[in-house]
Amino acid sequence: MSEQVMLHIAGVNKRFGGLQALTDVGIKIMKGQIYGLIGPNGAGKTTFFNVITGLYQPDTGTFELAGQPYSPSAPHEVAKAGIARTFQNIRLFGEMTALENVMVGRHVRSKQGVFGAIFRHKAAREEEADIRRRAQELLDFVGIGKFANRTSKFLSYGDQRRLEIARALATDPQLLALDEPAAGMNATEKVALRELLVKIKEQGKTVLLIEHDVKMMMGLCDRLMVLEYGKPIAEGLPAEIQSNQAVIDAYLGGSH
Repeated sequence: MSEQVMLHIAGVNKRFGGLQALTDVGIKIMKGQIYGLIGPNGAGKTTFFNVITGLYQPDTGTFELAGQPYSPSAPHEVAKAGIARTFQNIRLFGEMTALENVMVGRHVRSKQGVFGAIFRHKAAREEEADIRRRAQELLDFVGIGKFANRTSKFLSYGDQRRLEIARALATDPQLLALDEPAAGMNATEKVALRELLVKIKEQGKTVLLIEHDVKMMMGLCDRLMVLEYGKPIAEGLPAEIQSNQAVIDAYLGGSH
């Protein structure tokens, strides 16, 4: 049985005024892979991420998710298509509990809508109970189930990162896009994050990952793409990337 292409993007160009931020960038990620984007600061990684997830509109490009064209016209449209993302800066509802934060993510898949929420008929109540149950399962899965009723702003930094991932998973995405999830983490938290991402992969999820910790990426990702000045300079297995002279000169040979 042939592998399924989960994300296929080609010919992406993006200009901000006089700056050409992305030049003919493309990517192909197979279902079940952890795929990494690396490169120096200013290489265009987050810009490409923002295009994929609808925050920026590309000047050109074709976009397919699981064989179906999708339009990166707005974040909510991309989420509906099946891509969930987290950000470099944690974006939780600080006054809500951990459970409530995940339930918000789950409501993206709600079938009952506003009418059901207002009038609380039986189907809406049953769905709300199912959303609560699934949210608790996801908190357990990411390792913070015991903090379900804790206000999210009082969670540790690492646990807030886990909560963000749980909320993203609550949308049942086909692709999970994580923008520097290890940023600000200590060594212990990074090990725990790596273990969580492996668990997510084992559940059959596909992950697209930006991360500055090259050692972590080399040990975690199935394939990697390296960007420099908005252009791909290498793509392949971690071992191929590590031995690529262009990558060594541009990135790995420095202080990264």
